[in-house]
Amino acid sequence: MKNMISKNLMFLRNAHHFTLEYVAEKIGVSRQAVAKWENGESIPDLMNSMALANLYGVTIDDLVHHDHDKKGYAVPPVGKHIFGNVTVGERGQIVIPKKARDIFDFQPGENLIILGDEEQGGLALVKSSTFMKMAEDILAMGGIQNDSNQDKSSL
Repeated sequence: MKNMISKNLMFLRNAHHFTLEYVAEKIGVSRQAVAKWENGESIPDLMNSMALANLYGVTIDDLVHHDHDKKGYAVPPVGKHIFGNVTVGERGQIVIPKKARDIFDFQPGENLIILGDEEQGGLALVKSSTFMKMAEDILAMGGIQNDSNQDKSSL
């Protein structure tokens, strides 16, 4: 565990372009303490681990246990997930991994909206009920403004 947290701390600090001094100041410890954690000479206590996870925007579990070598990707930010690969079937069907279904509470027979972004080359799935709630909220705030709604007298 000590080796894992030290690797993750060093990676996260470098990924955020933080100095040892900056991290130490933000969580209220010495620069030497941060250096010892990153070198694997010691490990942060629970309160400092929580502060570090918050500073880097990751979970404590990922800060302590994430293994880049086994998973093949860096420590993910809080709320961001990689669920693995799925295969698109002949008729376009995919199986949403169980962990994803559990986290987002997708139930059998539930309607999903599929959003796409050609530039990014990707799709997103959103619960239909969530999408409709967002649309209602936008309309309640006055809708989306466009040029055709401008007051003609201001032209």
